[in-house]
Amino acid sequence: MKTIKLGITAILFLSFFTVQAQSKKKAEKLLESVINKIASYQNFEAELSYTMVNTEMNIDEKKTGKIYVSGDKYRIEMPGQIIISDGKTLWTYLEDSQEVMVSNLEDNDESISPTTILTSYNKDYDARFDKDATYKNSNLKQIILKPSKGKNFEKMSVLVNSKNMTLENFSVYDQNGNVFTYHIVDLKPNVKLPEDTFTFDTKKYPDVEVVDMR
Repeated sequence: MKTIKLGITAILFLSFFTVQAQSKKKAEKLLESVINKIASYQNFEAELSYTMVNTEMNIDEKKTGKIYVSGDKYRIEMPGQIIISDGKTLWTYLEDSQEVMVSNLEDNDESISPTTILTSYNKDYDARFDKDATYKNSNLKQIILKPSKGKNFEKMSVLVNSKNMTLENFSVYDQNGNVFTYHIVDLKPNVKLPEDTFTFDTKKYPDVEVVDMR
């Protein structure tokens, strides 16, 4: 009898891990399909809703703006702030202080840029469906991404539409208790963008102070 019980337990464990492995593969495949669709665009622009929450510090910030992406280049425009990257250099413009901070993008490789999740999928992430996430729209799937090593964030949560293969939003959970959430709304692919979209032109901001951190 004891041998039979052990055999049943082993079968149950094996079944559990098999289901988990299949779920992991499905989550990875779905996420890759969504990312590949977005990456196939020459460029895109979208409305962006951003929140930053830290419950312990009673922080709940909300902003709206626009995002423009072309390959590894991006531009985020929000009230009082513009963030631009040409793939090598990062400009962060603060309207209130009339400052633009300039740094090398490679010096910020531990941070999460929009292009990290919008146009690429890193195999260093362990992707799994969130079994606790339920939505009225059954096509919406929540995927949890946990880095295997070398990142300064704990996990990312990605919401995708499995029917339309679209990215609805993604959240980044850092090690300080902050949760950064980006909602992607009204994404328009292959739009005509000005040549200077992904560079910061100081001529347009004559009173700006350049803080070069390179």
